[in-house]
Amino acid sequence: MPFTNTKEDGLESLIVKWLVEQNGYEQGTNKDYNKEYAMDETRLFRFLQDTQPEEMEKLSVFVSDTKKRQFLNRLRGELAKRGIIDVLRNGVKVYPADLIMFYLTPTENNAKQKEMYEKNIFSVTRQLRYSQDASKLALDLCIFINGLPVITMELKNQLTKQNTENAIQQYMDDRDPRDLLFSFKRCMVHFAVDDATIKFCTKLAKKDSWFLPFNKGYQDGAGNPPNPDGLMTDYLWKDILTKRKLSKIIENYAQVVEETDEDTKKKTIKQVFPRYHQLDAVEKLLADVSENGVGKRYLIQHSAGSGKSNSIAWLAHQLIGLEKDGHSMIDSVLVVTDRRILDKQIRNTIKQFMQVRNTVVWAEHSGDLRKAIQNGKRIIITTVEKFPYIVTEIGQEHKNNHFAIIIDEAHSGQSGRNSAQMNLALSGLASEEEMDNEDKINAMMEGRKLLTTASYFAFTATPKNKTLEMFGEKMFDEFGNPVLNEDGTQKAKPYHVYTMKQAIQEGFILDVLKNYTTIDSFYRIMKTVEDDPMFDKKRAQKKLRSFVESDSNTISKKAAMMVDHFHEQVIAHKKINGKARAMVVTASIPRCIEYYYAINKCLAERHSPYKTIVAFSGEHKYNGQEPALTSAAINGFSDAKIPKEFKKDPYRILIVADMFQTGFDEPLLHTMYVDKPLYDIGAVQTLSRLNRACPGKEDTFVLDFANKPEVIEKAFSTFYRTTILSGETNPNKLYDLISDMEAYQVYTTEDIERVVDLFLNGAERDRLDPTLDVCTAVYKQLETNDQIKFKSTAKSFVRTYGFLGAILPYGNMEWEKLSIFLNLLIPKLPSPRDDDLSAGILEVIDLKSYRNEAREMISIKLEDADAEVAPVPAGKTGHVVEPEMDLLSRIVADFNDMFGNINWKDPENVQRQIVAIPEMVSKDETYQNAMRNSDEQSARLESERALQQVIFSIMADNMELFKQFQDNPSFKKWLSDLVFNLTYNPAGKPYEMPKPDTQRKTVYYDFAPQQETLMVAEAPAPYGEKKE
Repeated sequence: MPFTNTKEDGLESLIVKWLVEQNGYEQGTNKDYNKEYAMDETRLFRFLQDTQPEEMEKLSVFVSDTKKRQFLNRLRGELAKRGIIDVLRNGVKVYPADLIMFYLTPTENNAKQKEMYEKNIFSVTRQLRYSQDASKLALDLCIFINGLPVITMELKNQLTKQNTENAIQQYMDDRDPRDLLFSFKRCMVHFAVDDATIKFCTKLAKKDSWFLPFNKGYQDGAGNPPNPDGLMTDYLWKDILTKRKLSKIIENYAQVVEETDEDTKKKTIKQVFPRYHQLDAVEKLLADVSENGVGKRYLIQHSAGSGKSNSIAWLAHQLIGLEKDGHSMIDSVLVVTDRRILDKQIRNTIKQFMQVRNTVVWAEHSGDLRKAIQNGKRIIITTVEKFPYIVTEIGQEHKNNHFAIIIDEAHSGQSGRNSAQMNLALSGLASEEEMDNEDKINAMMEGRKLLTTASYFAFTATPKNKTLEMFGEKMFDEFGNPVLNEDGTQKAKPYHVYTMKQAIQEGFILDVLKNYTTIDSFYRIMKTVEDDPMFDKKRAQKKLRSFVESDSNTISKKAAMMVDHFHEQVIAHKKINGKARAMVVTASIPRCIEYYYAINKCLAERHSPYKTIVAFSGEHKYNGQEPALTSAAINGFSDAKIPKEFKKDPYRILIVADMFQTGFDEPLLHTMYVDKPLYDIGAVQTLSRLNRACPGKEDTFVLDFANKPEVIEKAFSTFYRTTILSGETNPNKLYDLISDMEAYQVYTTEDIERVVDLFLNGAERDRLDPTLDVCTAVYKQLETNDQIKFKSTAKSFVRTYGFLGAILPYGNMEWEKLSIFLNLLIPKLPSPRDDDLSAGILEVIDLKSYRNEAREMISIKLEDADAEVAPVPAGKTGHVVEPEMDLLSRIVADFNDMFGNINWKDPENVQRQIVAIPEMVSKDETYQNAMRNSDEQSARLESERALQQVIFSIMADNMELFKQFQDNPSFKKWLSDLVFNLTYNPAGKPYEMPKPDTQRKTVYYDFAPQQETLMVAEAPAPYGEKKE
């Protein structure tokens, strides 16, 4: 009886059967294939003769073998020079003929185009004997269009214990790029396929071939979902290789890009094929616009490493090609970005498909955009900053135009005012005609609204609640019911997602949280005055921490730790093939400059060959010196050159203050030293500077002097998988805010009407002030707490209305007027006097000792679940925080308890004992049994019991150590953690203290002044490197 064919050729048969029977392919044979020219000669000549007989007659290829060889030589030469994609798109000229090699997808009502498109011959050949060397193994599958090979495939089957990785190995070992079929650009793409996953490569280069995943993604991660109707990978032949989809890829996605290095002028050529999520997102967006028309909003949450630039370029190019009833659906595509490089990438992409000069324009000045639209430029690229100034110049004549607005990194620049200006201008309501005040207010309300004549496409890796609420898609369950929050508002989600989780699992970016080391700081301060004054405790603690961390002695110690780590853990281990770079993230410009000098001093003391670059904006008088310093003056080159110079030796360490923490893509950046508090999106964006993949980059390091791992974990968890908005902002909160403000009687309705009228009629500035000054005088009479409440409520109203005005279906004239009035009043309201009851504390204390200690390196694990963010909060008002007063001596003592360490009388003896303790504990037999036979928690209890016994046993030798262990809970916890972390292993083996002559030496960092020797008993691997 016949069983299922589970072998490799069974998968091959399945694919060929589908392509031929369901998809209109022909099946070719080895007899049809010309090995010398790597073509299906039979179908090539049949296609040309069938579609262009007159041109073929001119060439006489069917009359003379010589003429035929001349033609084939010419075609082979063109394929080698231009590549298969260009030859299919643009044909070949063979004197005296001009041949079309592929008929493009027809537009909707063009019958002639449709007829010619149907004459394209799609074919598939099994077990292709591609080489004249008979010993070479046949290729599993080859796809041809009109006789020219476009795709090769190696198939494997997990049921025969082989998978995609074996197929890749076969390409690397057996498929020589010197063979014509596998030479660069001769085929569009090479697929390695099994029954679960797919990978692809556009340039075969033996061991250097780079295969990328081409999978749908499963549970927001890598791989493919189970398929109830067949194999998990059947989307390749049932969707991607359908005639229409494959034609679209050839016409609109696949490309050969030439890049020129501006310094060396060296050119590199690469062939681009879309990744699955790029193709899926762009195709779904285009289909949705075609079906539902212009006017919808789409949020695309694509992680770093997703290839957003290409996705945006492919989308922009195809949006202008959308037609309905023979007319363009979209007149102009506006791309709003803060990356100039995106302009270059879009131009490169468009160049493949049409004349760039007539299509793409970079609008830098006010007149550019209006001129671009008038001149029929279809794709207009501009920056977030320039947009408000440019769009106001688009006049009334464009109000009937349809726009597509693509926003790159949507959260970064879409402020209410920016987008209001843009929407108003594009709607055509920014008119020069006479308008009364009511018209003007209506126009302003319309300006706040997202246009109905524009589709918005917002791309971001890290969507904020505001972005989700403005551009996200309302959520419904499988029965079509809205998914609601507890408060009855509807949840929202992105339209398309490619997650950080999937990007990491697929190897497009690195997991920056995998090797994360927290550096604890310990310091003692002392009181330098006899008396004991009172200070505000909370503020004093903050000031003390800032004082200690900014102290030049402190910074020089942290700098020494950074420089040691960089040389011993990064350079010595040849990270990124010896090319690794590091970034130091500092909290302020003075600290940044201090680090620059401290790190340079450490480099000089080590006789290091490497140099640093410093980056901060503006100028700074360091220690009051003249002239003020700029980063350009310190570095010797402009800030604009920093990214390029950083790639070159001897520069290896970049020290930054609020620069290069977003949008800086340098794959050679391997290690980050963080000495700045980071939160939310800022934490994700800063640490993600490390995640760009490149050959030889297998890991990253983070040494964090300022943040707790829990804070970083919380920040990343929001964007690891799909980010969902948990509800909607309630517009009724605006009424509550107005009611709160009116209670203080700072302004009257007449005040609002008078100021708004004057403002809208372009009155001189000094005519507004009298009314605003009267309101300010009333405000100043309020109690301090009421001043804080009124001003914070006014700010809250302006902010919330600025956002809600964009998405609410109906405008409200009273709200709009109040918004104009408050925007003019708020800057005049002085901040309430705030007595700083911690002032002067820095004059009465001094730093006594300081040290750092590296915790064990950890991998921060993120929860594998979608994250919800709350909607934009409305109605938050401020209040006075009452100071908590305390004596200076108590504040100093508390501070030292939090951050200090023990002042040992006999530090050397203590150090010797601490280093010996782990080995003694690990020899306890009960503890060894617990490690072997119990869980980690039980073993921990036995470790602590054994440690107690060891401490008792050495009491005679070291009473001081015994007393600290008994009386100081933080020291006891520290020692217990250290001993357990060093000794615990499931095999229950005793721990051996590293010998002085081994390479893996114990490292001590003595960061304390002479009177206070520091001891750190470290694991054998320095800087908390993970134990196996």
